Amino acid sequence: MSKFIKKIKIKKPDDWHVHLRDNKILKKVIKYTGKFYKRALIMPNLNSPITNCIKSIAYRSRILKSMHLNYEFQPLMTCYLTKFTVPQELEVGFSKKIFIAAKFYPYSSTTNSKKGIKKISDIASVLECMEKIGMPLLIHGEEINKNIDIYDREAKFIETTLDPLRNKFPKLKIVLEHITTKESVEYVKKNDFNYLSATITPHHLMLNRNDMFYGGIRPYLYCLPILKKNTHQIALREAISNGDKHFFLGSDTAPHLNKNKINVLGCAGIFNAPSSLLSYVQIFEEMNALKHLESFCSENGPKFYNMPINKETVTIIKKPFKIKKKIKVGRDVIIPFLSGETLNWSIKN
Repeated sequence: MSKFIKKIKIKKPDDWHVHLRDNKILKKVIKYTGKFYKRALIMPNLNSPITNCIKSIAYRSRILKSMHLNYEFQPLMTCYLTKFTVPQELEVGFSKKIFIAAKFYPYSSTTNSKKGIKKISDIASVLECMEKIGMPLLIHGEEINKNIDIYDREAKFIETTLDPLRNKFPKLKIVLEHITTKESVEYVKKNDFNYLSATITPHHLMLNRNDMFYGGIRPYLYCLPILKKNTHQIALREAISNGDKHFFLGSDTAPHLNKNKINVLGCAGIFNAPSSLLSYVQIFEEMNALKHLESFCSENGPKFYNMPINKETVTIIKKPFKIKKKIKVGRDVIIPFLSGETLNWSIKN
C-alpha cells in the first residue's frame, strides 16, 4: 500500500546522534541538521573534547552562532567522560541542563577517542552518580582489542562490558549508540525501554559490508562501528519496521575533510546530514512500515530522554531529491553520503 502514499506529515524529528565538529567544518555542516531536525544531541569528541560545563557552554554558543538560516534549532549537549571526570561536574551540568547526557568512548574506539576510557571501573563513581540523578549514559559499544575481530567487537562488548555494567547499575539509563548487529537488537529488545534503548543510523540500515567493497574499496562508506553482514542489516531493518519503541533516530552524521578520508589512515565517519531523514523515509517505505516512521523519528527518542515531543510538524512528499556531490570547505571538500544520488522523497518547503 505504501507505494500509493504521496505525502506524509509527521511531528518534526530529532537527531539523537550528531557530530558537528568545530570551526570551518561546523559552519558548513550545521545547516543540514538544522533544516531537517528540531533538536540534535551533539557528540563531544572534538580535538579538544567537551569534558566540563564551561567547554560545553562555549561550544553550544559556537554552534548557535554558526546557524545562518531561520531554523528554530536546539543543540543538546553531552559530556565526554574521562578517568578524570568528577561526579559533581555532571551533577551540576545535568541539573542546569548544560548536559543532557554523558558519552562513554572506549579508548581508541573511534575519532578523537584517545582520551576515552580504558577500564570502565575507572568511572564507577561517575556511573553511580548518573544512575542516582537519572542522567543517560551514551555508549560507543565496541570492545577494543586487536585480538578481537573488528566484526565481532560489538557483540563482544555486550558480553564483557555492557551486561556486567547493567547488573551493577540496573537503574542507569543507557543508549547503545549506532547499533549494527543482530545481537544488539536482541539484547536491547529484551530489556526495559526506560533503562536501555538504541539508535540506528541510515547507513547501517541501507548498506552492509559488501557495499563497502563493491567494485573496489569505498572509503566514504568506512565508519565505526563498521558495516556488517547482510544478516545483521536485516535484523536492524526488522527492528524498526516492527515499531519497537526501544529504537530511535540517531544518524551518527560525521563529517571529515576529503584529505582525511582519502589517506593512508583514513578517518572513520559518514556525513549523512543532507540525506539522513529522507533516507529513513525511503527505508521505511521499502519495509512497508511508514506507519511506524513517526514513532522512530519523532517520539521514541524524546520519551526515553523525558523531553517533550515536538509540536511542529514536517511534511514529506513523494518528489525526487538529489543529494549534492560535494560541499566545499576552504580549499578542501566534504563528500556526503549518497553523493550525487537521488532519493524518492523531499521535504515540502
